[in-house]
Amino acid sequence: MGEAQVPAPRTEAAPQASKGTVVVTTLASDSHTWNLVFLQLLIEECGYDVVNLGPCVPDEVLVAECGDLRPEMIVISSVNGHGYQDGMRVIPQLRARGPLAATPIVIGGKLGTDGGEGVDRTGELMAAGFDAVFEDGKDPIAAFHSFLAALPPAGARRPLPDPSRIPA
Repeated sequence: MGEAQVPAPRTEAAPQASKGTVVVTTLASDSHTWNLVFLQLLIEECGYDVVNLGPCVPDEVLVAECGDLRPEMIVISSVNGHGYQDGMRVIPQLRARGPLAATPIVIGGKLGTDGGEGVDRTGELMAAGFDAVFEDGKDPIAAFHSFLAALPPAGARRPLPDPSRIPA
């Protein structure tokens, strides 16, 4: 009988430290969930922990949860086409919550129901307080990856990347 074969010890890479927590959500009027699951997986692959608030999140719940969690970023997704309207309503509430004033907050998806998404709507959302707007039909995934890559390390809130300088 020969010597027993002892397997070589496995060397596993140490788990990477999280880049921080990101909140993923829809707004009160949007009941879609598949977009949130996709975003959660995408953001987790980029090294972040994700808190997925789910569909139909009332403004007051979003503001309270984000205020308590103090995430590195808030990602709002719209599938039903009311993203512009709902985003314009909620962004001042989020920015008014002290710890969220400098938190990167982005919105994306279908932002209107009239088929007229464009520079005007994006500009208005940015002027209202969003740090980036990712519209359907403009390769939002590549733009979102570029935005994530340009974010400062966990814990550093500003300066934010200039979305006009992010390659599309």
